[in-house]
Amino acid sequence: MKILITGGAGFIGSHVAEYYAQKGDGVVVYDNLSRAKLLGRGDRNADYNWNYLKKYKNVNLIKADIRDKDRLEAAVKGVDVIIHAAAQTAVTTSIVDPETDFIVNALGTLNVLEAVRKAKTRPKIIYCSTNKVYGENVNKIGIVKRESRYEFEEQFKQGVPESLDIDLCEHTPYGCSKLAGDLYVQDYGHLYGLTTGVFRMSCIYGTRQFGVEDQGWVAHFTISVIMRKPITIYGDGKQVRDVLHVSDLVVAFDRFLQDCNESQVFNIGGGPGSTLSLLELLEMLEKSTDKKATLRYEDWRPSDQKVYISNITKAKEELKWGPEIDPELGVKKLVDWVSQNRKLFE
Repeated sequence: MKILITGGAGFIGSHVAEYYAQKGDGVVVYDNLSRAKLLGRGDRNADYNWNYLKKYKNVNLIKADIRDKDRLEAAVKGVDVIIHAAAQTAVTTSIVDPETDFIVNALGTLNVLEAVRKAKTRPKIIYCSTNKVYGENVNKIGIVKRESRYEFEEQFKQGVPESLDIDLCEHTPYGCSKLAGDLYVQDYGHLYGLTTGVFRMSCIYGTRQFGVEDQGWVAHFTISVIMRKPITIYGDGKQVRDVLHVSDLVVAFDRFLQDCNESQVFNIGGGPGSTLSLLELLEMLEKSTDKKATLRYEDWRPSDQKVYISNITKAKEELKWGPEIDPELGVKKLVDWVSQNRKLFE
């Protein structure tokens, strides 16, 4: 099997690339290494995963942009699977620069779909979507305030299902652009008979993740505590997310590719059994590192969800899949990796 991964030098993309490289498949990593630029900050580790993947002889690295239709169509030729992970990934960046956010996330996804539609091999497509497609409708779900966290009301104890409405609410530009890609992937699947998997992801975390304040909060908190850097909490810190280790996500992708031959949408995350509030993660990190976090508090950010938990029932039933790595073990793996690679964060 030959696999093309857009955004393949990113956190999720590089783990997908490594998984299939280790299985002996042909892997094409397509990335323009622009994450730091899109986030509006310098990043001396921008090519870390790119260089990491060079050890696999069956990984072909292509430095190119999904906005370059000719390069993209050439890369798609002959592939059996496309994992579309290339994106502008931060809500805050989308608010500052909505035009770039739209061009990368919405138009870039259309470019991928058009390349697939024209390809003779008819590759399967996995689109890395987000829980932000549900926008402010998530915040319309009733919540209960506990000592260290918010919780959904009883009706949503199992989390947000794929059927939650996406209409008539604020999304932020990021939510809009990712939703546009999400819907286009679904429509191309139905209209052109492509096999497409839309995975609306919650909080994915793990090693080789260079989390920053705007994106990748589990890694950002972990790096900050270990390196004794200050952390800003927006709101009260009781916000809750279901967290999923990246290795479990990759297995879910593989189950879809192996077992599904029609277009599907999945909410994917740790589910109700793997949740953390910001305060609970900080407590876990302080215990495991024996270091005290330096905190300051600011106002809530636009459209921040006080609780988001994925209902993963559909993924469990149709993909015969479930999370294997619980948050305590997953965070320990991340703590160990950051501790062993402190020079990357100094």
